[in-house]
Amino acid sequence: MIDLHYWPTPNGHKVKLMLEETGLAYRELPVDIGRGDQFEPAFLAIAPNNRIPAIVDHAPAGGGDPWSMFESGAILLYLAEKTGRYLPPDLRGRAAVLQWLFWQMGGLGPMAGQNGHFNIYAPEKVPYAIDRYVRETARLYGVLDRRLADREYIAGDYSIADMACHPWIRPYESHGQDLAAFPNLHRWFDAINERPAAQRTYVEGDAYKRDRPMSDEERRVLFGSGPTSR
Repeated sequence: MIDLHYWPTPNGHKVKLMLEETGLAYRELPVDIGRGDQFEPAFLAIAPNNRIPAIVDHAPAGGGDPWSMFESGAILLYLAEKTGRYLPPDLRGRAAVLQWLFWQMGGLGPMAGQNGHFNIYAPEKVPYAIDRYVRETARLYGVLDRRLADREYIAGDYSIADMACHPWIRPYESHGQDLAAFPNLHRWFDAINERPAAQRTYVEGDAYKRDRPMSDEERRVLFGSGPTSR
């Protein structure tokens, strides 16, 4: 059994999608990042960077005590190696997947995240920041679109690279992007949306969404140093 400490952000979706694809038994433990659950001592013990997702594997490969991990990319790699799935065993195939996993972690995720912050969450609109991150997101979409011009998935076969990138493309409208401008990316995006594991991941994740604007306290928790009451 794996404990998944989760909230329905793109990084949270990445690990939930991998667990759904592999069929590993897991228990989902919500971490309400607007309420400040990520600052609870029990969570910090397994995720010292106070960010979701994190996992605790109660049956790690090789046995032994439960094994905890944080950082979504590292978790994807751990689960791929644990199951022997979605990461090729040969050196070149493995390297192809990992370079795109790291591309998402170092490029697509941070840039799209800043895009979303300045477009949606920032208390004041900063035109320079909005323009910079919308343009950089479009550039990264173009990189991925060109990569997908001659292959079905990012590294050939479906892999953890696809699972890492797809949730970050999902908010494309709020990031100021039009998928019609990226036909190869659009085809890939729709194909993953059709996968049963993706449908379960996103439908279940959407159940956590709030139907009200973010409060000032939630904004302070998410973008400050933590809850004002702690």
